[in-house]
Amino acid sequence: MDVLVVYDIADTERDGARRLRQVAQVCEKYGHRIQKSVFECRLSPTRLARFTGEIQDIIRRKRDSVIMYRFPGRLADARTALGTKPKRELGHPWLV
Repeated sequence: MDVLVVYDIADTERDGARRLRQVAQVCEKYGHRIQKSVFECRLSPTRLARFTGEIQDIIRRKRDSVIMYRFPGRLADARTALGTKPKRELGHPWLV
């Protein structure tokens, strides 16, 4: 399934900066960055559960916010982009 992940870490000082980096690293492991705190992911139900657990282990639930939108079809079919296009589409291979 395609998942859009958005997050807001309460602060970017000390502990908040660490959480912000950790959340970004987990998101990068499962998907690709669209904007600073927005990621597109293609996940199986098992990988979604693993991803969710990793995020829950990092965030402070009373201060931070992570929202995951699951799409029944392809995320690209639901997207309307204005301005610059993403450098890489979801599902396309990485060229390094």
